[in-house]
Amino acid sequence: MRAITRKLFRDLFHIRSQALAIALVIGAGVAMYVLMLSTFASLNLTQRTYYDRYHFADVFASLKRAPNRIAADIARIPGVAIVDTRVVVDVTLDVPGVRAPVTGRLTSVPEEHRPLLDDLALVTGRWIEPGRLDEVIANQKFADANHLAVGDTIAAVINGRRRDLRIVGLALSPEYVYAVRPGELVGDESGFGILWMGRRALSNAFQMEGGFNDVTLSLMPGASPEEVIGRLDRLLEPYGGLGAIPRARQLSNFFLQSELDSLNGIGRVVPVIFLAVAAFLLHIVLSRIVSIQRQEIAALKALGYGNWEVAWHYVELSLLVGAAGSLAGVAAGAWMGRGMTQIYTQFFQFPLLEYQLPARVVVEALLIGGAAAALSALDAVRRVLQLPPAEAMRPEPPATYRVSLLERTGLRRWLSQPSRIVIRNIQRHPGRSLLSMIGMAFGGAILIVGLFTIDSFGVMMNVQYNVAQLYTAMITFVEPVSASAAQEIERLPGVVQAEDFRSVPVKLVAGHWSRHVAITGLPVPSRLDRIIDAAQKVVTLPPDGLVLSHKLASVLHVKPGDRVTVDVLEGARPRRQVVVSALVDEYIGMNAYMQAGALHRLMSEGDSLSGAFLLIDPLRLNRLYASLKATPKVAGVTLKAAERENYEKTLLQSIGITRTVTIVFALIIAFGVVYNTARIGLSERARELGTLRVIGFSRAEVSYILLGELTIITLVAVPLSLLIGYGLAAGVVHVYDTEVYRIPLIVTARTCLEAAGTTIVATLISGWLVRRRLSRLDMIAVLKTRE
Repeated sequence: MRAITRKLFRDLFHIRSQALAIALVIGAGVAMYVLMLSTFASLNLTQRTYYDRYHFADVFASLKRAPNRIAADIARIPGVAIVDTRVVVDVTLDVPGVRAPVTGRLTSVPEEHRPLLDDLALVTGRWIEPGRLDEVIANQKFADANHLAVGDTIAAVINGRRRDLRIVGLALSPEYVYAVRPGELVGDESGFGILWMGRRALSNAFQMEGGFNDVTLSLMPGASPEEVIGRLDRLLEPYGGLGAIPRARQLSNFFLQSELDSLNGIGRVVPVIFLAVAAFLLHIVLSRIVSIQRQEIAALKALGYGNWEVAWHYVELSLLVGAAGSLAGVAAGAWMGRGMTQIYTQFFQFPLLEYQLPARVVVEALLIGGAAAALSALDAVRRVLQLPPAEAMRPEPPATYRVSLLERTGLRRWLSQPSRIVIRNIQRHPGRSLLSMIGMAFGGAILIVGLFTIDSFGVMMNVQYNVAQLYTAMITFVEPVSASAAQEIERLPGVVQAEDFRSVPVKLVAGHWSRHVAITGLPVPSRLDRIIDAAQKVVTLPPDGLVLSHKLASVLHVKPGDRVTVDVLEGARPRRQVVVSALVDEYIGMNAYMQAGALHRLMSEGDSLSGAFLLIDPLRLNRLYASLKATPKVAGVTLKAAERENYEKTLLQSIGITRTVTIVFALIIAFGVVYNTARIGLSERARELGTLRVIGFSRAEVSYILLGELTIITLVAVPLSLLIGYGLAAGVVHVYDTEVYRIPLIVTARTCLEAAGTTIVATLISGWLVRRRLSRLDMIAVLKTRE
């Protein structure tokens, strides 16, 4: 082994603790990169394979009813490759062992062959046999959540009559990878069931023989979804078309794609912070080594080693630290990625979701880890190349100390001698001190980003379930019913208070922009379902005009006072010009509201109802549930308590896992910066501190000089971390500002205290370790002068 190689390993051994801390920071960044991008790759590959194998549609449209011959007209639309018509109906299910009524969605499938689009992945059991009117295939997650198996029977209220349905198979569908009802954030596996029924049986039950009320399309390569949707909407308008949507806005796919985009974005941004901090730390360590080893560098050059050979020696040192951290990061990222992939199986329903670690991700991770290490060595290389051997043989000139700016303000007499030494040393290295503060601040900032989502979702949940929704249950009807139904609802057992509402599907048009939404008509005042803005104040609906959510207004590019065209997609389908009266900040969905009376006038109808909000006596829930299961007009029942419980069980569980990972990574980056700052300070000032001990300074005073600088840097870094964390959190809020939900920017005092506490704990641990090393300092060795 060459002498310079032995020197490399000796140097690495001497800085082993610093190298380990830096390697941990590099490893954390690489692990985050591998974790996010390998999980993204696994989900993305599974999604594409699933969609392709089971022919997931490109366009979806619902309507009132159209004859089957219209399918041929749809097929002639330019760009359409495959047309698949079907019947889709929401019903109330009576599941054995479940007290509450369950919402079911019956979707027709051909008995003789598999569906052309949105085929089913049959997990167990068999396909529906022709002529069997009571056979259904159930969604696997729904069956598992309710302990149902092949051969079990569930009851459904189908077109006013109770029918027993026998489960002959369990399946998954690309259309319901994330099975969630509109307006909800979290899927309810036990309360929302997808059932597939034979086309003939379902058509006969709902008088849909020779017709359909739902159609999906597959497009030719290069076809424009927007053009196809425009033609399809015009074709289906006479048949009660509710507006077609592209795959990108299909609810299940939207949630899945949003998660994929989030993984990809975080995986490419957050590791940069870790690697930048690691590069800074390596830069400081190598610069210090070069300063200390001036005479060794001169000796190496005098012995015949070239400039670049000596410079490469220090690059190798940096690369070894980077390689160790990168390899550890790849292993840790792969382990965590496998665990995260398993977590995703609780949210997304795939026939098979296996963890994939693409070689590309591993190579990229190693390259970026190596690049960070190599960049950190550039300054050391420059100094080695510029250092003449004759000059290098002389000791480095001592630093020039001056009176600090703080002392010049008149505070000198209030500062002790050790305090002045601390302040002057910070002023001597302003750049390094600033970068140390920034690096330390990013540790706390990352923690804020990980924790604020808990605060934000907590506020969302409180507003949604405690402030806005004061009802116990919400029921929806199969078709709009007359006002007399309100009295029937109030007479149901256990109903303390009922408040009806009207929901009308419309297309809002403003210039070139449009959206399909539902206008909700509420009574004034609305006591059970209130409109709450971001300030948690109740919004009172005006007598006329629309109240839009801010998100919907931004999509339509309208403001209060503007007019929008309302194309009603129900009944006589009138077209009206309506004024936007006000906007309201809401966290979920894109909503439009009117007073119930104003909506009835818009529709030129009587006091029709689409559903009702119920306040229920908890002691009489069972009787009410039994009545609702037997009510033919009820299409679905949503229980607020079950919805909230499901929300807490799924969403908050995933956030808790993210929180743990974030805290670990934040501790790594904070400890790495603080410990290396302290160790470099001790290395640089060992002779100075030894001299102070010899001339009479106590051990406590010497420790104060060394750790005082670290304390000041920490005290400045803590508020800086709060500012950076708030800015990063604002960026996350912007990313999650979608049409389905928005996250409020809520950073509580508790989150700030946890972030600050993490940085302070890292400082205390690092200070304790350095203080121990200072106590073991060999005074004779550090005071020797090199000749």
